[in-house]
Amino acid sequence: MAITIRYLAHASFLIKVDDQHIYIDPSTKNTGLKNEDFGEADLILVTHGHQDHFDKKLIKKIRKLGSPIIAPPNLKKELSGGIVWDLGPGQFMKMMFADITISAVPAYNVKRFRKSGEPFHPKDLGVGYVVKIDGKKIYHAGDTDLIPEMEDWWDFDVALLPCGDTYTMDIEEASEAAIKMNPKVAIPMHLKGADPNVFKDIVESSSSTEVVILGEGEEYSLE
Repeated sequence: MAITIRYLAHASFLIKVDDQHIYIDPSTKNTGLKNEDFGEADLILVTHGHQDHFDKKLIKKIRKLGSPIIAPPNLKKELSGGIVWDLGPGQFMKMMFADITISAVPAYNVKRFRKSGEPFHPKDLGVGYVVKIDGKKIYHAGDTDLIPEMEDWWDFDVALLPCGDTYTMDIEEASEAAIKMNPKVAIPMHLKGADPNVFKDIVESSSSTEVVILGEGEEYSLE
């Protein structure tokens, strides 16, 4: 089973599994992406409702007839029509069209707050996803800080980790997360101007993880 991970921009990815196309956080809002950068989707995963991750008009455009959407419970009412599955942390869904299982995991802030004192990403806002394909595990962290749950996550083949600070982990925290989880490959995302080469230097000097830096539109093939 051929598995390819294409970095689109920001936190948007396309995972291609043979002829199946899985989009994670497809959005044209504050990502630099345009509608024509997206093809038809067999499955769409949304980590949370902020517009740079959740673009309802784009989802409607790229969704095939009968293609499911998986999103946190608080978004289900905004995704009327068609098949919509809501997953909270600890829940999973097995796809019928291939050997693919989608699991939701926690994603939240512990140190990044609005002026009101509320986290930018509270625990009930969003999730990360583990996409298991033919035994291979791809982790998309969503928007998250370095959280205690990461201590128990250790068997990922690929981890897609935000590094841009302000709303998510910064380079140093994302590096610590990668070192703790020790995936075979880590791919930095949600950079917001951060230098991914610093992430690469820290992680590869302190763990067995390979860091793959993808430019927009570039792909990594998972073997």
